Amino acid sequence: MARRRARVLQGLLPIVCAMFFSSLATAQTWNLHWSDEFNGAANTFPDSSNWGFEYGNLNVNNELEFYCGPAGDANNQAPCTNNSNVFMDGNGHLVIQAIRVGSGTAPGSNSWTSTRMITSGKQSFTYGRIEASMKLPTAAGLWPAFWALGTNISSVGWPSSGEIDFMENVPSPPANLGPTKISSTLHGGASSSNCYCAGNGLSGVFTFTNSDVTSFHTYGGIWSPYMVQFYVDDPANVFEVRTANDIPAGQDWDFNHPFYLLLNLAVGGTGSWPGPPDNNTPSPAPMLVDYVRDYQASAAAPPNLGTPNTITVKAGATTGNTTTVNLNGAASDGRVYLNCFTDAPKASCSVATADPLSKYTVNFSASAVATATVTLTTTANPQNSASAFVKNKSSAGGGLVSGLASFLLIGIFWVGFPSVTRKRRAYSVISFCVLGIILFVGCGGAGAVASSGSGGTGGNTGGSSAGTTPGTYKITVNAFTETNTSTANPPVPDASVQIPVTVQ
Repeated sequence: MARRRARVLQGLLPIVCAMFFSSLATAQTWNLHWSDEFNGAANTFPDSSNWGFEYGNLNVNNELEFYCGPAGDANNQAPCTNNSNVFMDGNGHLVIQAIRVGSGTAPGSNSWTSTRMITSGKQSFTYGRIEASMKLPTAAGLWPAFWALGTNISSVGWPSSGEIDFMENVPSPPANLGPTKISSTLHGGASSSNCYCAGNGLSGVFTFTNSDVTSFHTYGGIWSPYMVQFYVDDPANVFEVRTANDIPAGQDWDFNHPFYLLLNLAVGGTGSWPGPPDNNTPSPAPMLVDYVRDYQASAAAPPNLGTPNTITVKAGATTGNTTTVNLNGAASDGRVYLNCFTDAPKASCSVATADPLSKYTVNFSASAVATATVTLTTTANPQNSASAFVKNKSSAGGGLVSGLASFLLIGIFWVGFPSVTRKRRAYSVISFCVLGIILFVGCGGAGAVASSGSGGTGGNTGGSSAGTTPGTYKITVNAFTETNTSTANPPVPDASVQIPVTVQ
């Protein structure tokens, strides 16, 4: 009976531990940090402390529109005269509308006017939950968007500044979105020709089932160090997760710094993503915005990463090189991004989880426990050639052979040349002894030195500097929560654990 009770208690221990660690962490709370509710009187303009405007033809993306500020804006130029591209409707909505002023469809033809609003120089944002409630027009040529650009764009250029597209919509042909789908994308990279940008952006598509973009919907992202989660209508309704592990090799994660927001309604020209407008494209074509909001999360207790088992592996082996990290958090704490680093030479590590949206994250939305598999990949030490083996592994034998060869030569000289005087024979003996010592050191002794000096802490095992050196190392696993607001470079993780590693 006592043994049975012990087994029962042993089985309950993990559950008790999970409950204990769960009690240490509290569910996150999102607090409204900034917003524009657009509650102004009819035909008034957006708050100038929040929004500025871009003007004219920006010559981007094969678009044809000419951007205008509010009516009467001193920066407006023709064809913006007496325009009404942006205003508040008096019912709690911002209106941005595209208006036909010509018949051209070529990029840069300025045949439509519209508006592009920006918070640059007025409001900037670093991490948090950012969203906008919007009602979109949908017709040939129309391209509504809610997005963000890095505030460093003037110094580093695009795409190195980073771009976060919370929502874009274009007609079905040629982009295959239409009224029932929106796209959310990350753009970044070293240059416009060496990037994960434009058609190579990190993108996801959301499909509506019982509605479409012509009704009000909320489009947003939960943005934290090394992770952006895109959602529609409810922050729990995440449909796309992108992390630093998704970017191509050799590129940087360009999203751990301040950004500014943009709202615009573009009109595509011939060869653009939405294609050009046609005779059925309405004018004006209004986009309505109910609000734009930024939430910041109250700090939540970091997850506990447990004590993972040691990894002991032979260099180059693909078995026995994994361990499990058991995470304990709190239900409703949201996603946690995981990365890892190792100090083992010529080795790398990776993290894999069961999260269906990203194998680099764990999701505490429905459970307080999660697991992650950490894998160490080492480089094999190739075996030395046979000649190297004789040199490095049989150094003592090599020295002995060299010495015997020297004395054999002395004997041959002694026997073969009896007429040589005793004095000259003595000199010859000394010379051949010196030769024997040189041969011993060069062929045997040097090999012994090389053998004893290679192989690192584990000694020489037939290895080469081309592989992972045997020894004792570590893997560091870092956890970053949705509530992390670290502005350090690189950001400080919420929790870390070190995994001991032994390479044989």
